[in-house]
Amino acid sequence: MTRKPRQFSTRVQIGEYTFTKKGIRRFDLRDPYHLAVTLTWPQFLAAMAGLYLTVNCLFAMLYLVVPGALANAHPGSFSDAFFFSFETLATVGYGEIYPGSLYGHLISSTEIMCGLAFTAILTGLTFVRFSRPRAKFIFADNPVVAQHNGKPMLMLRVANGRANSMGATTAKMNVLLSSTTVEGKTFRSAYELKLVRQHLPIFPLTWTVMHELGEASPIHNMDSAALIAADARIFITLESHDPVLTANVNDLRSYAPGDIKFGMHYVDAVGEGPDGTPEVDLTAISEIEPENGVPSTGAWDNDHVVAAEP
Repeated sequence: MTRKPRQFSTRVQIGEYTFTKKGIRRFDLRDPYHLAVTLTWPQFLAAMAGLYLTVNCLFAMLYLVVPGALANAHPGSFSDAFFFSFETLATVGYGEIYPGSLYGHLISSTEIMCGLAFTAILTGLTFVRFSRPRAKFIFADNPVVAQHNGKPMLMLRVANGRANSMGATTAKMNVLLSSTTVEGKTFRSAYELKLVRQHLPIFPLTWTVMHELGEASPIHNMDSAALIAADARIFITLESHDPVLTANVNDLRSYAPGDIKFGMHYVDAVGEGPDGTPEVDLTAISEIEPENGVPSTGAWDNDHVVAAEP
């Protein structure tokens, strides 16, 4: 009888879209660099503290194996051995307790080398985590479907959350649709949603990304019920150049089919300040209101959103 290998599963999140991968581990010790970079800060600090304590405990046990390895230490005292190990690994050394034999010198010399390597690795990983450029885009909570210049549009508003202007910004929007084949199998396909405008030379305030819902659109004539039936997931990726960091930053956001609001449009978030300069209210990025003041049923009529009767 063959033993079935243990199955591992990992939950993966892309924006707001979550799925499970079987056969892989989230924490793979064979790839320590990737593991250290992808951990959250609390996880990273806890892992480093746990590793540091474990190494000190191991060296403390090695000192206790041979009596007399540490001079001026109480015989069999784990605390003396542990704190001596802690000071040696940090290459501090207070001098009250010191190696008392050749064995003690060999163990302490080995620990000093480990301490130098541990300090170098920890410093490098901390620098990488601090210096990694991060995007600060603010996405609206809901995409909307409304008329724009007489055409139905799928729109999503994004804001620059930095105090400085971003440059060379590119947006890409895709939809993941589920369908059933004639064999009765579920098939998922990704389609690109062509944008009215895909690039911005400068991105100081907000940007409403638009996709025309014409005949060429993969979601043409799909109402709210059809989008939910197809489990349509909208994915938008933004890449921009941050002149302060002198690096490119990117971010991704996904939306479930129920997040798409038909017959709604965004409340204007850009106005004029008291001194006449443009003023944007980033807290209003997600605010929406009915198109023409009338709620929508989420249905279609000749490529147009049909509003419900008041």
